[in-house]
Amino acid sequence: MPIYHSLGKIPHKRHTVFKNGKDRYYYEQLFGTIGFDGMSTLSYHVHRPTMVKELRKPKDVTPKIAIEKNMRSLRLHGFKATPAKDHLAARKPILVNSDCAIVLAAPQAKSVDYFYKNADCDEMIFVHKGSGTLRTFLGNIDFKYGDYLMIPRGMIYTMEFKDAD
Repeated sequence: MPIYHSLGKIPHKRHTVFKNGKDRYYYEQLFGTIGFDGMSTLSYHVHRPTMVKELRKPKDVTPKIAIEKNMRSLRLHGFKATPAKDHLAARKPILVNSDCAIVLAAPQAKSVDYFYKNADCDEMIFVHKGSGTLRTFLGNIDFKYGDYLMIPRGMIYTMEFKDAD
């Protein structure tokens, strides 16, 4: 049985023409992580969700493996992560296998001028220090020390931090 949760203005039926009061259309977007199967979000936008202003060169965030088949014990100094300007450049993979990558990051910039979409996998971010806002097309989520942020694959987002810490 589907679970419906409604926020804001919605049409009386899904997948129909939906206009605001000024004869302008709302544009429909179906967002899911398994194509047209499974749980999904049906959202309506004032501007076309497919409208792209600029495409930049894609960032390769594939982890670089330093030691293949490592079986020795390691001590990881997470709070000594090398700071970098933005939250993507700051990511440093420390443990990787075919299912999961554990990454440390110490971003310094309060905000960046782009949005990011991980089309390969879901992301779970644990906040060890600082606070800020996760911005997505579904809304904004404020976060602080101790919070977990779950970001499903395909979600377009950016992060803004309250300070450079």
